[in-house]
Amino acid sequence: MDSAPIWISVKTSLAATLITLVFGVAAAAWRAGRRSRAWELLDGVLLLPLVLPPTVVGFFLLVLFGRNGPLGKLLLRLGAVVVFSWPATVIAAATVAFPLMYLAARGAFEQVDRSLLEAARTLGASEREVLLRVAVPLAWPGIAAGTLLAFARALGEFGATLMLAGNIPGRTQTIPVAIYFAIESGDTRAALGWVGVVLAISFSVLGALGFWMRYQRRFLTRGG
Repeated sequence: MDSAPIWISVKTSLAATLITLVFGVAAAAWRAGRRSRAWELLDGVLLLPLVLPPTVVGFFLLVLFGRNGPLGKLLLRLGAVVVFSWPATVIAAATVAFPLMYLAARGAFEQVDRSLLEAARTLGASEREVLLRVAVPLAWPGIAAGTLLAFARALGEFGATLMLAGNIPGRTQTIPVAIYFAIESGDTRAALGWVGVVLAISFSVLGALGFWMRYQRRFLTRGG
């Protein structure tokens, strides 16, 4: 069994998770505490990839990053082409995983005691210091859970990846794409092998999430 899809999937999922961690936490921290219909509309936009079919998400990404798309034209001027490349797998995975990271981080930030943030500001901390030294550490359990969920979602991404990155063995063929084309070609043994790999990684992620939740419960119990 070719190991290339495993490494492509793992490095794609790690890169996508890192992107969603940075942008998801930033968006959640900025959104937390704001209450208006305009902000709710923004939530709807940010959460669209969670409810849209992956192929629709892939179509929108293809429109954006294609040679005739706004971002595609800009990148083409810089000598870069995203479609049917490894970065396309990362973009697709990050797009569909972002809502999970955003929801988890936003929920965590909204649980932070606002008086602690105000106290930090009173003591002269800048907004950046309040975020990085107070809000993020207090919200970290929820952020960590969101990170694991985002990784799992990125690992299982198929539709948007196939639309934007295609199926290029050794370059863009992730495990879900390899499973699909193995079944299409009648190679059930290879498909079962890839399914076993995905199950092993997924159970590991779920085990890590369960361990983290148990650790947090014990930590909070002792702290209480």
